[in-house]
Amino acid sequence: MRLVQEARKEDSELSVHQAVMRIGQRVGVNPDTLRGWVKQAQIDAGERPGTTTDDASKIKQLEAEVRELKRANEILLAASSFFARELDPRLPW
Repeated sequence: MRLVQEARKEDSELSVHQAVMRIGQRVGVNPDTLRGWVKQAQIDAGERPGTTTDDASKIKQLEAEVRELKRANEILLAASSFFARELDPRLPW
């Protein structure tokens, strides 16, 4: 990523695509992979709109927490329903 940024600084007319192709071939990294890294670095630096790496990590963590809370809620709902039937014989099974 740093090499791509340096290449673009040295040659202001060099596009990101051209820099990625040139540097990717030199260091043996697939240009598409390198382009993705450069894009994410720009997002993380605030130079481009998008979800930062930190935000993506937090979102993933929160989604996992939501799944666990939903699972716990289902268990508690089933348990409360079971005990409600045990305590009130008028309720149907």
